[in-house]
Parts: sequence; C-alpha cells; structure tokens
Amino acid sequence: MELDADAKDLINLFGIRDFHVKKLEKEENVSIVNRNGKVVISGDAPNVEKASGVIRQLIQYSQRGNMIEEQSVDYAVMLGESGEEEAISLMDTDVICHTMNGKPVKPKTLGQKTYVDAIRNNMVVFGLGPAGTGKTYLGMAMAITAFQKEEVGRIILTRPAIEAGEKLGFLPGDMQSKVDPYLRPLYDALYQIMGAENFQKNMERGLIEVAPLAYMRGRTLDNAFIILDEAQNTTPAQMKMFLTRIGFGSKVIITGDATQKDLAPGQISGLDIAQRVLRNIEGISFITLTSKDVVRHPLVQKIVKAYEDYESKEHSKTKSRRSAAGAGSRRTESHS
Repeated sequence: MELDADAKDLINLFGIRDFHVKKLEKEENVSIVNRNGKVVISGDAPNVEKASGVIRQLIQYSQRGNMIEEQSVDYAVMLGESGEEEAISLMDTDVICHTMNGKPVKPKTLGQKTYVDAIRNNMVVFGLGPAGTGKTYLGMAMAITAFQKEEVGRIILTRPAIEAGEKLGFLPGDMQSKVDPYLRPLYDALYQIMGAENFQKNMERGLIEVAPLAYMRGRTLDNAFIILDEAQNTTPAQMKMFLTRIGFGSKVIITGDATQKDLAPGQISGLDIAQRVLRNIEGISFITLTSKDVVRHPLVQKIVKAYEDYESKEHSKTKSRRSAAGAGSRRTESHS
C-alpha cells in the first residue's frame, strides 16, 4: 500500500534515523519505506491495513503543525488497536492556551480530553490518576486561561504540606521557605505558561495565591479558580474543610493519585472518602486517568503500567486470602 505525504511530513513521520517508522514496523509487523515521496507499506493484509490507518492519522497530525514524538506514535498505535485512531484529530483541535514560548497546551489523550471537557462543564472536578497524566498541568492551564479571560478574579493553588520521610523542621529557613518545596510543581507550571514576571506581578497584587492547605481554614473563596493538588495526602477533615470553602463564581479542581499517599500508616485519605460521599452529586465530576494517559517519557508509561499490573495482582491475592479465611471460619463454626 502507498500513501502520499509532503517532504516535511515524511521527515516528521519517519523521525531521526527512522526511529518512529522502526517502532511502527515492530508494533504492526510490517515493512515501511519512503519511495520517491510515498510511504510504502508491505506485509500481511490485516497488518498493512492497521498500519496505514495509524500512519494516515500521524501524517494529518503533522500537517496540522505538530511535531511527531515517540509518545505520539505509541498513542496512535494504541488507538489503532481499539479502532479509535481518528480520535487524535479531536484532541489536536482543542488548544487551551499557549506557553510563553508559543507552544500550544492541549490534551494529548482521550482521557485528558475528557478531563478538560469536565472542567469546562462542572463546578468541581476530581482528576484522579498516576504521575505524568497531566492532571495538575492541564488544570493550571485551564485556571490561567479562565483568569486571563476574566472569568474568575483570582487563582488559588494549594496542596497539603506532607513530608515523604523527612520532617519540615529539618529544612532551613522560615515557614515560607519550608513549604515552598512542596508547592514547587505549581510554581513551575505557572512560570511556563504565564511567565515568571507576569506571575510575580499578579502574586504581589494578591490575584494569584500559592499556599499550603492549612491556610485555607476559615476562608470563603468567591470568584476564584482553585486547585488542590496532591489531594491523596489530605485527611477527611481537611478535604471537608477545603470543599466547604467554595464560594459563588468559583471553580475547583482536585487532583490526586491514590497509589502515592504519604499519610501516616492507618490514616484514611480524604480523597478516598470524597469519592464515596460525593460520587452522585450533580456539578461534581470524577475523571480517572490511567497509564494510557501518561504523556511523559514513554518509559514512565511502562513504569506506571507495571505498577498498575502488580498492584492489581496483589489486590486479587489479598481478596482470595480473605475469601479463603472467611470460608475456613464458617466451616469451623458449622463443626462446632
């Protein structure tokens, strides 16, 4: 099978040293060559059909001005396996904003697209999932966009200052110096999208606030875009306190990864309780992202998937042991 493409799109598709094409050949079990400006695909008919569908979408992706990366190829192949390769075009047109360098910020997976749409359509959105799925970054982009369009009067960013094996008191400096490391990911996203100077100016005016969750107590937050990051490290009391701060004209994003809790052993997560209590309330949406939505280095996606598989097996083993123990106790009771 032959597919037409412009020279620049061919270069983009094939990648440095034909890296992308070699990956496609391995994934789809086909041969792909550039012959006089045409992409020639050969192999078994079903494999050629699947590979051609993926390549067509990648060429169109390139024609819209995007740089094809390893993650783009992996995701296109995955969508092709499920017959959803055309979904790439749905995400590509949804540009939230641009970074200071002019790079468009947009959802890169179907899960991310669902997440962004939920933020647009709901007052409170819980973004759940592993590291690298863009929960915080996309939330920040939506907050900054709403702020710049004057849909909200300020941005409030917060997260619990929970230590991961180190005590706050061991860190040098005053209280702000101690909590800054915990808020650094939020600062990084703000700098990249808004620019350090613009961020500093709005922060001095009180229009952008970055603070530990404990500072939210006793406040009512009107006309604000509020993001609570690392919500898996909240206690049930902290989560309830935060949710009851929401005022008129506000929008809230709560992000968290239930597999990365830093709470004390035996401490229940406020995020876990919130999912049980708030699941059926209109205006509140829960979006769960998975390893398929990881947009960092492809190796991160494999790491997250490996942990998901491991934890799923461990959960199944625990469930089986509990069932066996329960059956044993019932047999003992019947004999007695």
